[in-house]
Amino acid sequence: MAREDDIRAHLQASVAVFQAVLQQMGPQVAAAVEAVVQALKGGGKVMLFGNGGSAAQAQHAAAELTGRYRRERRALAAIALTTDTSALTAIGNDYGIERVFERQLEALARPGDVAVALSTSGRSPNVLRAVEAAKRLRIFVIALTGGDGGALAGRADLALVIPSGSTPQIQEAHLALLHVLCDGVERELGGS
Repeated sequence: MAREDDIRAHLQASVAVFQAVLQQMGPQVAAAVEAVVQALKGGGKVMLFGNGGSAAQAQHAAAELTGRYRRERRALAAIALTTDTSALTAIGNDYGIERVFERQLEALARPGDVAVALSTSGRSPNVLRAVEAAKRLRIFVIALTGGDGGALAGRADLALVIPSGSTPQIQEAHLALLHVLCDGVERELGGS
């Protein structure tokens, strides 16, 4: 049975991370919202990707944009590069797992799009390769990472680095930031 002290400690750690995000990241999050809004207004799309829990969060955010977050509005062009099992397995088999997102970006991305790369450590080889492809394709890259940001933070156009070394707290904060992003995009694009 879970001990109340353990539960309290986990939640207090999460609250501390959220407090740090609240105090430190407002301008970067606003810039991320603006980048996505400008891409969508210009006919571009948002492509999200990551591994494991980050893959699930990429899918979650893409669904919030193509469906809706809170407001009725037009469907927005977003795709999670983590959902096509045929592409993932074929590319992984033929080229290696480190190229699964890179190849999809090469096929789907166009200038004016935005890539949202999620990696709690900032060191995932397939995420880093995809970011390099995005840069070659002139795609604006928003990174969601944590800790010291890893290599990902330095390669992105805009890095949202959660000030924590704890994967669960980084992932919790990433989900909150993705929700803030979706909310800001809806507000800017006139959802009711």
